[in-house]
Amino acid sequence: MKRFDQSPTDPQFVQNPYPTYKQVRNTDEIVWWGTYNMACAMSYDTVRLALRDKRMGREQPAELVQPVPDHMKPFYAIEAHSMLELEPPVHTRLRGQVLRAFTSRRIAALGPEIEALSHHLIDQFPEGPFDLLDAFAKPLPVIIIARLLGVPEEDADQLLVWSNAMVAMYQAGRTRQIEDDASTAALDFTAYLQDVIAAKRKAPADDLISTLIAASDTGEKLNEDELITTCILLLNAGHEATVHTIGNGAKTLLETGHRDITDGCVEEILRFDPPLHMFTRHVYEDVSLGGHDFKRGDQIGCMLAAANRDPLAYPDPDVFDPTRPIKQNTSFGGGIHFCVGAPLARLELKIALAALFDRCPSLAIAAPPQYGNVYHFHGLTALQVTT
Repeated sequence: MKRFDQSPTDPQFVQNPYPTYKQVRNTDEIVWWGTYNMACAMSYDTVRLALRDKRMGREQPAELVQPVPDHMKPFYAIEAHSMLELEPPVHTRLRGQVLRAFTSRRIAALGPEIEALSHHLIDQFPEGPFDLLDAFAKPLPVIIIARLLGVPEEDADQLLVWSNAMVAMYQAGRTRQIEDDASTAALDFTAYLQDVIAAKRKAPADDLISTLIAASDTGEKLNEDELITTCILLLNAGHEATVHTIGNGAKTLLETGHRDITDGCVEEILRFDPPLHMFTRHVYEDVSLGGHDFKRGDQIGCMLAAANRDPLAYPDPDVFDPTRPIKQNTSFGGGIHFCVGAPLARLELKIALAALFDRCPSLAIAAPPQYGNVYHFHGLTALQVTT
């Protein structure tokens, strides 16, 4: 297997990883990334196969699981019940409960709220240059997911702090301080949700948490730990990636001059500069992929952003073209772990960006945007603009 060594924290790579993906993908469909000590699927077809193959999954094989250090136990106590990290039959039960609550009717009903909130945030834009992330991209998704779950939206700022601390655990430059902060956030987030859930049990409402409390699958309800973890997962995933996508998308639209926010434009934003670049899979039984053989215990990194720029799947992949025929990209993953929040994310992107460019036709970048050193996420640190 061909090997490449690229630090994910290298400044040039952080700002633009796509030339590296192109160079590596041209060598083979699957390559060995020395920095991660892991095979990585680079092509569109191979990534899609790896995401769907049931001989692989998110759970590490039991014989390879290592003890969790004491200082990280609170964080991994949450992860232990996350459907994102679990496989059937537990994953099937948890995801089934969420899908019963996360209905298309409930998502579609959020449309007017997303539009109203978008205009409310735009009304508050300051005079002169300002950060579009802080003023628009960050508050919108967290407020919407808070409303959907039934969490007081006035707590959105605190939820954002906890979420950022926990999600930081997945970045390449993880430190002991990040681990400590994540565990503290996990404890505080859990205590907060215990109070919210207790209140919902006494006075259910028309929200996701109340629905999850009442939901059952063949008579088996979510236990308290599963309920808390599911709420944290939905809060974290429900805004973190969307913040990056709104920011990355607005940047691309401003740089290219496109303003018509069609369904095709939304899909092209998701394809062209997605918020998540790698999704790992553990091999459970012998499998051949991309001309290479893998055994139980091996790991494969599905390089979502590299797959989205594969010229065999997308002609002229480095060109942002909102008119290209819609084809399912890999930004939301695939298989049984396909993002449950994809319909909400698409709705938020379409409505929020349409409102933004309708209300601010002269919106322009005021300072060179920089991406944060948070790989394998990919998002801006700020987007300074003028109206």
